[in-house]
Amino acid sequence: MKNVLMNTYNRLPVTFVRGEGVYLHDDQGKTYLDAISGIAVCGLGHAHPEVSRAICEQAGALVHTSNLYGIAHQQELGEKLVELSGMEKVFFANSGAEANEAAIKLARLHGHKQGIDNPVILVMEESFHGRTLATLTATGNRKVQAGFEPLVQGFARVPYGDLDALKTAADNLKGIVAVLVEPVQGEGGINIPPDGYLPGIRELCDRHNWLMMLDEIQTGMGRTGKPFAFQHHELTPDVMTLAKALGNGVPIGACLANGKAADLFAPGNHGSTFGGNPLACAAGLAVVEQLTANRLWEQAASKGEALASGLAQKLDGVEGFVEIRSLGLMLGLQLDRPCAELVGLALEKGLLINVTADSVVRLLPPLIISDEQIGQLTDELSCLITGFLESAS
Repeated sequence: MKNVLMNTYNRLPVTFVRGEGVYLHDDQGKTYLDAISGIAVCGLGHAHPEVSRAICEQAGALVHTSNLYGIAHQQELGEKLVELSGMEKVFFANSGAEANEAAIKLARLHGHKQGIDNPVILVMEESFHGRTLATLTATGNRKVQAGFEPLVQGFARVPYGDLDALKTAADNLKGIVAVLVEPVQGEGGINIPPDGYLPGIRELCDRHNWLMMLDEIQTGMGRTGKPFAFQHHELTPDVMTLAKALGNGVPIGACLANGKAADLFAPGNHGSTFGGNPLACAAGLAVVEQLTANRLWEQAASKGEALASGLAQKLDGVEGFVEIRSLGLMLGLQLDRPCAELVGLALEKGLLINVTADSVVRLLPPLIISDEQIGQLTDELSCLITGFLESAS
């Protein structure tokens, strides 16, 4: 068979044809426990009945019109997200990268309204914000940027978790208008900042009239034990971006704005052909309704704690295992060596995991995972990691 697809992925040798809850089934009839959820996308699991019903009903009624007209589901979903987050306004896009592009444009508008001709956004090392030219520039990973120069101007980078570095930037850089930061770095290796970091950014932004912009594309929609990760702290951002789990697999992104950022956009400043169309918003509504009706963020908190403690207990004393970093059902197991081959070994055992930052096993299981499935994941993964580390010693 001729391969007509561009060579953009190192695909694993498996093709999935059906999903149910936390499990996927391939075209050979084999079953897999999905501990990565399509990289934090299928928070409600696969083929969730209420999401499937909403998609089918909407597809039979109206898939798309245009943002030139009113879209009832878009208005309704926006209202629910505003209520859940405490933000004020929403712009709907198709992806996380597009949501972050909207945030970047808001920051530049904010700067130009202050007379700043060359606005600068502070971004973090080891971050990930997308693969468009602007968002890959914001991303703190040279591998993502290589070959796509010249990069977009208007970004300055500081170490993640280092509030003093932000203060130094404030004292020495001209034209800063915003800080763009992940509450927990996902692609960077499940990096959790120290206590006081996000509140410290909020205070700096207030002092200097910057926008505090949070990329919650991976942390949002209940993943960390709160509806949104910023709610672990007593603060509200000026801008927050969402995608991934918002549609449980249907492409949808959102950029939420608050306070001075809420009314920066005017007609003609920004737009999207497909963003917030009836089908995507029907899926998003079903997700938000299930998330809130069942308070699934509370399950993410308890299940995440159980998974982290179980893995820590089983891997305690294993040479080469360093630590577990976790917040809700967002876990990173740090090893002392590169471990990408664990992904293939896990696949052979019917387990879907991910390795990021070379030496971190990343887990992002569905929020609906059961105690029994937590036990299965704990036993199988700890055995795999132990065997891998012992064989590499």
